[in-house]
Amino acid sequence: MRSSDIDVHGTADEQLRRAGQRYTANRRSLVDALVGSSGPVTVIELLESIDGMAQSSAYRNLAVLEEAGVVHRVVTDDDTARYELAEHLTGHHHHLVCARCGAVIDIDVPNVIEDELRSLSAKVARAHGFRIDHHRLDLVGTCGNCTAPTD
Repeated sequence: MRSSDIDVHGTADEQLRRAGQRYTANRRSLVDALVGSSGPVTVIELLESIDGMAQSSAYRNLAVLEEAGVVHRVVTDDDTARYELAEHLTGHHHHLVCARCGAVIDIDVPNVIEDELRSLSAKVARAHGFRIDHHRLDLVGTCGNCTAPTD
């Protein structure tokens, strides 16, 4: 499932209403920017595609969207938060995370690996009396930009 397959704005509006919030123009602009992004992005990157929104307003509205379950925040080794639409709006995926620059790249893994990951997770959970709701896999390393030789 990808964001083009569902009514992202209708779903966001519904989730915000359930959380006692309104789907304001600024929140809609943030969701639009996230729909148009290729992966998790910083607030600065979001603001580059939104005219006239103050950085403080973006942070406040992203916090509300996150609390309502519309947005997911990814925090990397560089302590910079990056934002993406929640998985129920984009589809299940994982991330490659650069430990140097903090870049985050969305990746899909083959179904056979997803099945093995779910099976292993279930075994670990049972051994600890834990109930898993969902899983995320972040593979941390160094991106091509950071490992590229400099001239």
